[in-house]
Amino acid sequence: MRRLTPVASEQRLMILDSASMYFRAFFGVPEVSAPDGTPVNAVRGFLDFISRLVGDYRPSHLVCAWDNDWRPQWRVDLIPSYKAHRVVKANPGPRPDIEEVPDPLEVQIPIILEVLAAAGLCVVGADGYEADDVIGTLATGAPMGVDVVTGDRDLFQLVDDAHDVRVLYIARGVGNHERVTDHVVVEKYRVLPSQYADFATMRGDASDGLPGVAGIGEKTAASLLLKFGDLPGIVKAAEDPGSEMSPGPRRRILDAAEYLLVAPQVVAVTRDIDLAAYDATLPTEPRDPARLEELAERYGLGSPVTRLRAVLGG
Repeated sequence: MRRLTPVASEQRLMILDSASMYFRAFFGVPEVSAPDGTPVNAVRGFLDFISRLVGDYRPSHLVCAWDNDWRPQWRVDLIPSYKAHRVVKANPGPRPDIEEVPDPLEVQIPIILEVLAAAGLCVVGADGYEADDVIGTLATGAPMGVDVVTGDRDLFQLVDDAHDVRVLYIARGVGNHERVTDHVVVEKYRVLPSQYADFATMRGDASDGLPGVAGIGEKTAASLLLKFGDLPGIVKAAEDPGSEMSPGPRRRILDAAEYLLVAPQVVAVTRDIDLAAYDATLPTEPRDPARLEELAERYGLGSPVTRLRAVLGG
């Protein structure tokens, strides 16, 4: 993928895939503890990521998209294996679908939310939906250009040059992120962003418990989409003995008919959630400065909070 230099913009929305970022911070930032012994490396890293991105891109609006439901039941009902390997084993109580999160990270998530609230940064989630769906809804309905910050390539399906929606892909690090546009998706995968969800459905994704179509890899999936346009077109061609589809892919598509009937709904990002009212305007000063300073002192966050305040005021 091409690396491009960040540029300033007058009106632009930056949407953070919060879980993607704080997981990356937790595993990428050296262990450090607050004065009371609470681990805070994910908090510090997450705040520094925000400061760096806001400083580089100067968005006018910012939303931290939140996973109110990291594994929605409606997706599990369609594909039971969806994220099943991430579920806490032998979890007692009425919530058997709690995500397996390292204990030192779990205790930091509420602190992140407290700091974001005191700083006045907008957090948006929706019950029954993942952060991806919140991001999809925000990006699709935004009246301005959008930058989606994520390490999840599934969100490439949102890229849309015509509506100025791009992904800042942080898989190699926030400081080494890649700006993903239509051209980048086509160059890397040989499909349009609008075809990416169908492409991912066929390819599958072991990290999300999606099996894909057996025997159909990225190259074959891309060639099928090039020839038949979209997944319904591919299925229709597979069912038509007179179509130009080769015997191998035809058999594999037909064998995966049950999966292909439901998987597109699981893979596609929801774009029309009825979100609660929110104000995404990026503040120039903290909403609650006293509370922010109190949290900074309690958790040893002086430097990251100072950097965040500086970039907001800048």
